[in-house]
Amino acid sequence: MIESLRPFFNPLGVAVIGASSNPAKLSYGILENLKQYGYSGEIYPVNPKSDVILGLQCFPDIRSVPDPVDLAVVVLPANFAPQVLRDCAQRGIKAVTIISGGFKEVGDEGRALEEECLIIARENGIRIIGPNCVGTMDLYSGLNTTFIRGVPDKGGIGFLSQSGAICGGVVDYVKGKGVGFSHFISMGNELDVTETDMIAYLGEDEHVKVIAGYVEAIEDGQRFVEVVKEVSKKKPVVLLKAGRSQAGARAVSSHTGSIAGSHAAYQAAFAQSGVIEVNTVSELFDVALAFDKQPLPVGKNTAIITNSGGPAALASDALSAHSFELADLSIETKEKLRAILNPSAQVANPVDMLGGAEPHEYENALKAVVQDDNVDNVLTILVPTSLVDPREIAHSILAACKNQPKTSLSVIFGEESIAEPRKILHANNIPMYVFPETPAAVLGAMSRYKDWKNKPADEPWIAPAYQREIASQLLGRNNHSSSVGEADTRPILKAYGIPVIEGEFASSGSMAATIAEKMGFPVVMKIVSPDILHKSDMGGIRLNISDPESVLTAFYEMVEDVQRKMPKAHIEGVLIERMATKGSEVIIGMKRDPSFGPLMMFGLGGIYVELFKDVGFCISPSSRDQVLEMIDSTRAGQLLAGLRGQTAADVDAIVEIVMRMADLARDFPQIQEMEINPLRVFDQGHGALALDGRIILG
Repeated sequence: MIESLRPFFNPLGVAVIGASSNPAKLSYGILENLKQYGYSGEIYPVNPKSDVILGLQCFPDIRSVPDPVDLAVVVLPANFAPQVLRDCAQRGIKAVTIISGGFKEVGDEGRALEEECLIIARENGIRIIGPNCVGTMDLYSGLNTTFIRGVPDKGGIGFLSQSGAICGGVVDYVKGKGVGFSHFISMGNELDVTETDMIAYLGEDEHVKVIAGYVEAIEDGQRFVEVVKEVSKKKPVVLLKAGRSQAGARAVSSHTGSIAGSHAAYQAAFAQSGVIEVNTVSELFDVALAFDKQPLPVGKNTAIITNSGGPAALASDALSAHSFELADLSIETKEKLRAILNPSAQVANPVDMLGGAEPHEYENALKAVVQDDNVDNVLTILVPTSLVDPREIAHSILAACKNQPKTSLSVIFGEESIAEPRKILHANNIPMYVFPETPAAVLGAMSRYKDWKNKPADEPWIAPAYQREIASQLLGRNNHSSSVGEADTRPILKAYGIPVIEGEFASSGSMAATIAEKMGFPVVMKIVSPDILHKSDMGGIRLNISDPESVLTAFYEMVEDVQRKMPKAHIEGVLIERMATKGSEVIIGMKRDPSFGPLMMFGLGGIYVELFKDVGFCISPSSRDQVLEMIDSTRAGQLLAGLRGQTAADVDAIVEIVMRMADLARDFPQIQEMEINPLRVFDQGHGALALDGRIILG
């Protein structure tokens, strides 16, 4: 698969189908870019109405283009695309970039056109980038099939984007800033080649040190997690996800024709695959820049060297927010600093050299701090003054920090005077930022990646034997309905080995009293109706019923209450359940995500789940460790672990139940949602019981 993508970046020859001699046309810009950035392969304009474009011989059609040619870039109206693909297949071209729009992003007609193109591509072994994209760049081969003006500097960031406009804006933003890229990839509608394919490709490219991307929607979420989990063990993957809010999700749908999935699912998938998620475009490149140019932090003790106390205080607060600490400088380091700095300077950390600090003071102070064994990371801050040239300070930072093993970041706080020192620092692999809070977020991202990279492999879950036939029959019996009530959900859960509180269905008050007496008091009574999902809201639960007479009374009162609140509800009867012993109540659930499949949920149970929204998520877990991480991410998980000397709950029992519920969801794709609420969890070693549950079918 990876080999099939190489022509998009290092082809022997490129044909531009639909090339134009009009400088106002996109295809003219593509030819210009192919010629001027060092690409050494052949370039073939294809246009039957021209003989020469930009000094290049023009060919009437792709079939007449001579060898070598292994990449076609199509800039024609969308309806020409199927025939162009057939012609490329006949010519033996296996890589095609379709720049043109007018496909699924415009509606059903365009979607049908895409499907036709995909069939042709699959039949002929053709890989397609796009349609509706701006092309690709490889800064090392010199290939540039985009119409973007200019190129970024060469470096180690492999960037991909599902938005072509983002690509253009980023190039303009980073140009001249010394932020180095290996690849620039516009994905467009992802008819064939996806972001997952490209991440796998960039993961194998020797020039790529970090993969950065802007994503809107991921189609095959399970494959994404599998591929990126492998890639991220070798190099960091930093992603910005758009479409988090409802408004953002609507914008994504109209922009690319894709349906944005639940952001909770994306967050869980990113966490499970080692992705470093960021929140803004600027953060995306701030973090990618550091991964490209600096080693990972060996620890969290950070030293700040500054000429101003205010920015140092802001940086210190931000470091603390990201779980980094100010290093305790050794006595020897402080003595060195006193000897070389202004007598009024602050030699404890942060080291405040005062506003008049000169280049040699920066250099000597940094050398002293970098050599301190208590220091893991160094942050240099300069607030420009009329007393020093920021370029000289940049050279001082390099003299002290270049090529040493500790993570070194810098801040020059301002705008007008930072362009030249930034170029100096970036050219020598020292990231420079504008605001003092930024390095803390960058270090936090680097630390999270280090933790991921060092994380031992999870022990895979081996599913036990289940009674699938019983679950299948019960689900089949409910095919006519959109939901499965508790009466049928209970045996489905039991078929998958999930412990359920003892209970029995009763269709009348007298039957309920007989069952309760046989079961033993006290008991719980619950209404059974296919029309009622939230029983407590409708008055459909009675607790602590202690004798047969009370059972009869509770039955008739409850039926009357429910009928008054929901006159049209069909009441089948009641469930009589044993009262469970005391314990902690949690909720575990599943919602099927369109991209990633079963999304498991854990949180505080009962009526509080919607009030506090203290929930964690994980994508269709394959190990117990993934479920434990989900539980540990919540306050409920911290309480269950035995906060402040309290008795710990049986978290292992919760993990076991979540894994079994995930297996149930994987085995039966018709289950769209499922929850156990509450799950009563007892003390460690004493298990858990499902007290209520429901299943929603799709």
